[in-house]
Amino acid sequence: MFDSTSRYYDIENATLSVKESDGQEHPIAYKQRRFIPTSEGNMVLLEHIIVQQDRLDNITNTYLGDPTQFWRVCDVNHVLLPCELTREAGQRIKIALSKY
Repeated sequence: MFDSTSRYYDIENATLSVKESDGQEHPIAYKQRRFIPTSEGNMVLLEHIIVQQDRLDNITNTYLGDPTQFWRVCDVNHVLLPCELTREAGQRIKIALSKY
C-alpha cells in the first residue's frame, strides 16, 4: 500500500468485510492505527532553532535529504501535527536518525 519510506510502511494491514445492499460482501483493506513510537533507539544529530517562515519540509530536506521524511522529525519530537514544530520562532526541534 505504501512506499518503503512512508511512516505507514511497516504498519500491519487489516481487512474489513462490508456487506453491500445487494447482499454481497466486499473486503476493504486498511492499515492498523499508527502510534508515535518511543524515541528509544534514535540518535539525535542536532537541534534546529526555528526561524520565522521555516517549513518542516525544507528543514527535513536540508538535514535528511528528503522533504517527505518530515514525519521522522515529528516522531522524535513527539508531535502529531507538523505545524506544531514550526509555529514559534526560537523553538528548538530535534533532528535524529531514526531506528526505522
